[in-house]
Amino acid sequence: MSEESSNNTSEKSFLAKIWQVFSPNPKNSDDVADMLRSAENESIIDASVLQIMEGALKVSDQQAREIMIPRSQMVIIEDDFSLEQVLEVVITSQHSRFPVVGESSDDVKGILLAKEMLPLLLSEKDSFNLQSLLRPATIIPESKRLNVLLQEFREQRYHMAIVVDEYGGVSGLLTIEDILEEIVGEIEDETDEHEQAQIQHKIDGIFTVEAITEVDDFNEFFDVGLADDEFDTVGGLVLHAFGRLPNIDETISIGGFGFKVVAGDKRKITTLEVKKITL
Repeated sequence: MSEESSNNTSEKSFLAKIWQVFSPNPKNSDDVADMLRSAENESIIDASVLQIMEGALKVSDQQAREIMIPRSQMVIIEDDFSLEQVLEVVITSQHSRFPVVGESSDDVKGILLAKEMLPLLLSEKDSFNLQSLLRPATIIPESKRLNVLLQEFREQRYHMAIVVDEYGGVSGLLTIEDILEEIVGEIEDETDEHEQAQIQHKIDGIFTVEAITEVDDFNEFFDVGLADDEFDTVGGLVLHAFGRLPNIDETISIGGFGFKVVAGDKRKITTLEVKKITL
């Protein structure tokens, strides 16, 4: 190789290094997001494409614990339910898949697909065997990355995963739809209902409060300061105050409010009536 050729090669190599320093090549996901927003501002991509791309970037950094449906909001079926009880849960919730549990929510026996109940409507009810209809439950840790989980959903062709904490207790569940909604936005179908406010005014200063309402949201709504360091939800706060699972229509006073249990089952409170106590 001639000296001139060698000098040209060195010059190109040096210029390439300088270009890498000053070029706008992205170094991380934030840089990519900035480039996408710039592309949207320049009308190279439209807003809907930008939303999907930003959603895909966000999912790559998220873990299961961040978007899972929490345990308190899971719709479950108990393994000793009769056919009528199972159908009631299926019809009322209008979900397509249900975790089936044993003695507690941590004892997951499997997953029931609603569509597999249809043949039973044409057969004898005496032949109903819930255990025979169950599919294995996929168990994942709270730290599972969403992009990895989405790939597994696609490759292994399952649509629901049960999320567990470091001690093996059930924390919640995740579906493939939950992840897709993080990418493309809310997906609604004809069975979805508009979400109602968790705190609603009834009459004469009485409010209906869903037990899953965050204590922070309760405090903000009523401009109060109920303790939220031990319990995330109003239902948890009330359960702790009772020291047991209360019966329907039982009442208790907490922090200047009267709480009345108006709905629940043998495992949890679902709805409360709340009234501020006037001294």
